[in-house]
Amino acid sequence: MELSLLTALNNESACRRAAIVATDLGDGSQRLVRESDDYSDDPLAEEFSRRFRSGKSGAVTSGENEVFLTVSVPAPRLVIIGAVHISQALVPMAEIAGLDVTVIDPRTAFATKDRFPGGTLKAGWPEDVLANMPFDAYTAVAAVTHDPKIDDYPLMEALKTGCFYVGALGSRKTHGKRLERFHAAGVNEDMCQRIDAPIGLDIGAASPEEIAVAVLGSVIQALRKGPETAA
Repeated sequence: MELSLLTALNNESACRRAAIVATDLGDGSQRLVRESDDYSDDPLAEEFSRRFRSGKSGAVTSGENEVFLTVSVPAPRLVIIGAVHISQALVPMAEIAGLDVTVIDPRTAFATKDRFPGGTLKAGWPEDVLANMPFDAYTAVAAVTHDPKIDDYPLMEALKTGCFYVGALGSRKTHGKRLERFHAAGVNEDMCQRIDAPIGLDIGAASPEEIAVAVLGSVIQALRKGPETAA
């Protein structure tokens, strides 16, 4: 691989952005395709989109040529706002599914290491924590505190950043009031439509453990099928 291409690939990786190295197996030529690029006119456009979603490398045929696609995608993250019972059930499930998990909560009664062992917990206000670990397109955000003072900021940041999943706990009435606050804060309607609320797949979940399953299902659906499937 040429040094310039390797440098560009490493830069994308360091910035948690996805890219694909396309190698022509006939002549050995290579090119870098960034997920942020407009590759809609490329003969391999549909294949690129599928590979960015799946994260899997492999050989494909393009016309008379065989091309190997080396896919580099960031590890998906799940940021849970609220150290509640749902979060306690969701953390181990999400980790088993391969997600890097962080729980953020400023409330000392909930944010304790005995409830969240293993280093997933960030005991602080979302504004402060996110200053050092900003959201990106490979981050899912699940807000489950029921407290606008804690939930609203990270939800709006998640929408502005383009997180692949944005979900919020609460009834339809609660979500309606949330939307009123967001509109007043200047968040446009199209962005607000991306919020999965009430959070999670509609499976009739009742217990914290069942709600955690529903949330994880929505996160995986958005990751593998596209953000538009989540809300």
